[in-house]
Amino acid sequence: MAETAAPALRRPGLDSKRTRHLAIGGSILALIIALVVAVQTGAIASGNIIYNVFVDPFVLMVDAPDLLVQTLWEGLVSGVLYALIALGFVLIFKASGVFNFAQGIMVVFAALTLVGLHEMGVPSLIALLLAVGVMFILALAVERVVLRPLVNQPDIILFMATFGLTYFLIGLGEIIFGGNPKQMITSELFLPSGASEVEIFGGSVRFQHIDIAATVIASVMIAGLAVFFSKTRIGRALRAVADSHKAALSVGISLNQIWVIVWFTAGIVALVTGIMWGARSDVSFALQIIALKALPVLILGGFTSIPGAIVGGLIIGIGEKIGEFYWGPLLGGGIETWLAYMIALLFLLFRPQGLFGEKIIERV
Repeated sequence: MAETAAPALRRPGLDSKRTRHLAIGGSILALIIALVVAVQTGAIASGNIIYNVFVDPFVLMVDAPDLLVQTLWEGLVSGVLYALIALGFVLIFKASGVFNFAQGIMVVFAALTLVGLHEMGVPSLIALLLAVGVMFILALAVERVVLRPLVNQPDIILFMATFGLTYFLIGLGEIIFGGNPKQMITSELFLPSGASEVEIFGGSVRFQHIDIAATVIASVMIAGLAVFFSKTRIGRALRAVADSHKAALSVGISLNQIWVIVWFTAGIVALVTGIMWGARSDVSFALQIIALKALPVLILGGFTSIPGAIVGGLIIGIGEKIGEFYWGPLLGGGIETWLAYMIALLFLLFRPQGLFGEKIIERV
């Protein structure tokens, strides 16, 4: 019996190690293939690969520090907005243990509601309040129609429910507001426009005023939510629900109320995110792809950590901008669309729980 039991006890560790080695090998192989293709297409001169990859980008950073500052600033803006999106995921996951796949389309739907109401003749500030009300109604509907009937069901069922919610909101948004991109009502919401140039390190760095406003508003909102959920009674109730649903119920905490509050808060986060991203580009269903950048952010920071969402967002935002500007030309550009997921893959190999996530130890 002992001879047959011992291999069974060792098998999980061996399997996980084998899987990790295969993943590392696959990543290295993918990088080698990408470099070979770049050499064959002429993107990288043969014989200069090591210099172009490991030396030239850093030489460029030293020779043109103003470009480095510009890249870091743009990465900081993107990182703060990624962190704001990830915060919506974290709040819902902490309260219900559900990964809300619909958070991305909630960003689009909230922004479309605001712009659509204004196009119907509603004044901008009233349209903003009505958009907040729509997100509250959505939170109530999700709690009544989705969460309450599926309570205590497996996590995969709840995840698929949010997946279905995504396509419901896509269809509803297209029926009500149409599928064409819309322009965010930036000036009507008193958001700044234009840009300023600042002399730094002998060069000029351009700061878009809307980027400054987005960074300040998102930072204040993240800090406010962090304080709210760590210092207030509702925040303590949320932490109790995150630790144990049964324990929270035993002390009189209503799961239904907590779920409504958390989903409504995530809706407010989605609305602010939609306004900021829409002001930087436009309001369209393509924004949900940007919102899914929160997934690698969560992998880096941890699915239950608000500080992790902030740090992970900054790492992804700054990392992808630096990678696109300094290493992107080596692979023909466009690596910003997938670099965040490669960074997340490396974290999964070495720290799957994230920087601030709790390490789960299962005894067999």
